[in-house]
Amino acid sequence: MHIGQLAREAGVPIDTVRYYERNGLLPLPARRASGYRDYRPEDVARLRFVRRAKALGFTLNEIRELLALSDHRDDDMATLKAAATAKLVDIDHKLAELSRIRAGLQTLVAACPGHGALKQCPILNALAEEMHEQ
Repeated sequence: MHIGQLAREAGVPIDTVRYYERNGLLPLPARRASGYRDYRPEDVARLRFVRRAKALGFTLNEIRELLALSDHRDDDMATLKAAATAKLVDIDHKLAELSRIRAGLQTLVAACPGHGALKQCPILNALAEEMHEQ
């Protein structure tokens, strides 16, 4: 199948197919005599795997590791579970950080009357505090 068909079936743009090829997530395809790439049905499944893993927040390096693990389906699943658990911990840390940032911003927004001179704006003053501390 050609690159356009592969991209459509996997639900990704053509540029994404090329990007994943360059980054080693998708093997380089065979070339037809005409020079066109010739993809296999397994490439659709692999691209869908990458797309789903990306949607779950895995980085390209982590996806590369997951793909390597998936190539050994008879192995024990402990390594894969450990990778998913580590990703979950990472996401929990990011959520906690975002919650902290959100609370700080909510406090600043609530303190701002939304009218008057900018020099009296609590948001601007809070952001400028660090500049004065340096």
